[in-house]
Amino acid sequence: MAVGSIASSNNVIKMKKIACFVVVILVIFPLTTFAGYTKPTLTKDYYMKTCPRFEEITNNIVTAKQAETPTTAAAVVRVFFHDCMVDGCDASTLVASNHFHGKAERDADINLSLPGDAFDLVTRIKTALELECPGIVSCSDILATSARNLIKMTGGPFYEVPLGRKDGLVSQASRVIGNLALPNMTMTHIIDLFKIKGFTIQEMVALVGAHTIGFSHCSEFSNRIFHYSKTQPVDPKMNPKYAEALKTLCANYTKDPTMAAFNDVMTPGKFDNMYYKNLQRGLGLLATDQAMVDDPRTKPIVELYAANETAFFNDFAKAMLKVSLYEIKTDKDGEIRHRCDSFNNQKGT
Repeated sequence: MAVGSIASSNNVIKMKKIACFVVVILVIFPLTTFAGYTKPTLTKDYYMKTCPRFEEITNNIVTAKQAETPTTAAAVVRVFFHDCMVDGCDASTLVASNHFHGKAERDADINLSLPGDAFDLVTRIKTALELECPGIVSCSDILATSARNLIKMTGGPFYEVPLGRKDGLVSQASRVIGNLALPNMTMTHIIDLFKIKGFTIQEMVALVGAHTIGFSHCSEFSNRIFHYSKTQPVDPKMNPKYAEALKTLCANYTKDPTMAAFNDVMTPGKFDNMYYKNLQRGLGLLATDQAMVDDPRTKPIVELYAANETAFFNDFAKAMLKVSLYEIKTDKDGEIRHRCDSFNNQKGT
């Protein structure tokens, strides 16, 4: 046999050994990250021994809060998503700004409109759990579980939320820019934003379906109803009667920035597929939402979900689970905060 053949044969043997070694390693030590969102350290029964009443306490408080303030569901889902899309699901959006670490995520311009009911709910749950099992449950697990419970409570799909996240050690307003979709973005920009984070176009369209229980402030769509263009003050893609009603609602929005409208004008308190049906009727509130029914990349998906609520629910549940695992913190990458609005050492950077 020639020397070259022997060398090639030896290389093949070495490669086979390496391949076998890699397979064994992956079996014993599974990948900790995959496309930025998978970590095997989370488990369904993470708190079974350390805080067995975690689910019970969380659900009781969520139920009471939703009954007290029906917009809580939309508020929590929005805060959850804003949190996960910036540095992962680590409750960094819950941290308040202070002189130790400066301007936190929740004070970034796009987050100034985040509803206070979401922060209030997490605070209530965290306080109760600290009395029950001090220093055990993370704020990020509370937020992820609460969002899932509220989606189910308002009629949406149930999905398992694996637990064991740690709370992040960083919260900076400057890190928010470029991670969340803005009302004036093009569909291509939004698709690319999700793609960078490992989400497909179908997952993006499914996730935006959370707007079925959401609401937006008038400032986010005012350009569609007051000064769309020099020749057309109202966006022609918007249902005329709907536009007139929004004009009346938002007449004083510059004086009262808290003025808002439901994204789903038909069934705002119910998690269903009406949001997609509305888009087909020109009843989309945000320009970015309405654009999905026109763009050839997203239109077929909108049509599918408008016609088939089961398909929407299935895809939404899978996408939300994927979001809840996005760049989570575990082990020494994070901590269990004593308070959800501040780092334990008060010096997060």
